[in-house]
Amino acid sequence: MFLLVSMLVFLTACSSSASKDSIKVIKFADAGWDSIRVHNSIAQTIIEEGYGYDTEVTSGTTAATVQALEQGDINVYMELWTDNIREVYEKAIEKGNIIRASTNFADNAQGLYVPTYVIEGDKERGIEPVAPDLKTVEDLAKYPEIFKDPEDNKKGRIIGAPSSWVVSEHLETKVETYGLDDKFNYLAPGSDSAIVASLAGAYKKGEPWVGYYWSPTWVTASYDLTLLEDNPYDEKVWEENKGTEFPPNDVVVAVHKDLPNQAKEVVEFLENYETSNELTENALEYMEANDVEADEAAKWWMKEHEDVWTKWVPEDVAEKVKAAL
Repeated sequence: MFLLVSMLVFLTACSSSASKDSIKVIKFADAGWDSIRVHNSIAQTIIEEGYGYDTEVTSGTTAATVQALEQGDINVYMELWTDNIREVYEKAIEKGNIIRASTNFADNAQGLYVPTYVIEGDKERGIEPVAPDLKTVEDLAKYPEIFKDPEDNKKGRIIGAPSSWVVSEHLETKVETYGLDDKFNYLAPGSDSAIVASLAGAYKKGEPWVGYYWSPTWVTASYDLTLLEDNPYDEKVWEENKGTEFPPNDVVVAVHKDLPNQAKEVVEFLENYETSNELTENALEYMEANDVEADEAAKWWMKEHEDVWTKWVPEDVAEKVKAAL
């Protein structure tokens, strides 16, 4: 019995040691939104077809998947929104548990949007502009009657972020900071889909709407929306009263600390991985318009943007992937 236990301990130790230097299956994080699934599928296709590794996807909340990345249960995180988890991210980087491979995109945006026809009108749809001087979040104070709350005719309505999201607290504070709470009711819906339903209903009728959203998403790609301007970002002011635009949010590709030793060539590819808000929205818009899953949208995107992804990998790898596509 002692000999058997000793052998098991020895084998476990050997297995653990080997896992730091070699890998057969590269695991990706799926934190629950479409754009990360598209980027996962693009990277998985390149890694499987170009480099010969197997891949898997582990689904979970942002907190759970980031923790799994730190622990090595996940190897790659294709879309880590750093500002949303700044403290956790910075600590993990400082400890050396995860490595920032590249910035996937940094031109994303979030804040309060209105349909562009509210400001400019839409001749094709016969819609006249109802708030032509609306440019900033603070300008909303001039137009509460335009964005009337259907349940309170004395005030306007701002659709916020879902109540369970931290950003909802930021928005509520922003509304108070600009004194908009005197003229508007802030409504925090129960889900992202509730925001979309509210926007879609107003947009179809050509009615005014103001609310929170972010990009890249199929929503901002499909609807003609204008992001209301805000004061330039200032960290001190933001921390005090949210009276500026949202902080810059680099969306990075991050890997577990062991992956450079386990799959050096894969990490070199990921270090070159770079897209943009527009490129990501291309895939999301195709995904929504054609009612397809992320993997199919990713393959379409790779065929449409061959000039982009082939720069991330050596020529021989690119040829293998193109042949597979």
